[in-house]
Amino acid sequence: MAKRKLKNFAELETFDNVFQQTFKKENFDYLLKNSWNNNFFKNDHPITLELGCGKGEYSVALARKHSEKNYIGIDLKGNRIWRGAKTAMEEGMKNVAFIRTQIDRVFNFFAEGEVTEIWITFPDPQPQKTRASKRLTSPEFLDSYRKVLKKEGIVHLKTDSAFLFAYSLEVIQNQNLEVIRMSYDIDKDYPGEEILEIRTYYETKFRETGVPINYVCFKL
Repeated sequence: MAKRKLKNFAELETFDNVFQQTFKKENFDYLLKNSWNNNFFKNDHPITLELGCGKGEYSVALARKHSEKNYIGIDLKGNRIWRGAKTAMEEGMKNVAFIRTQIDRVFNFFAEGEVTEIWITFPDPQPQKTRASKRLTSPEFLDSYRKVLKKEGIVHLKTDSAFLFAYSLEVIQNQNLEVIRMSYDIDKDYPGEEILEIRTYYETKFRETGVPINYVCFKL
């Protein structure tokens, strides 16, 4: 396993659809900030981020379905990103990329209004009170997202965690954010919907236990 990880990390360095800037805490502007469309994607299509993308299943699947949009998956785990980036390269996909960095540094990579949508798929619920600020729908993280999203940009959350979902709805309510739609069970409320049918590795595992999948889409 260790040898395979090392091999994947080495290969990741050669991928032209992967950008790495890890463990850098000070303020910085990444070289593609405010120029992803012009200098990487070479188009003016809207950009969607998948935060905590893991193996990039959502980014890759959405990119396959929507060539008129650009997708960027962000995660700190290089071994996970390798899988999505590898698949995208093998399929010759030009509308998907990956960034290896901390999610709370998103505003170092994108300028104000550079991002149209954000997907948060099955994040760690961080149930400990001391970890509240680490939840990806915490007020602290929402403030980071506001720095890069277009006005009234859209955020999607899919989770199996009833705890995280309740917490997220409370944050949304406290901030008077507009809920576009929500569900405590997407299979019941949105059966067969294309963008919600995409299955990540973790979603597949959760579904095997019979846990319903929660979903909310809201504007910032």
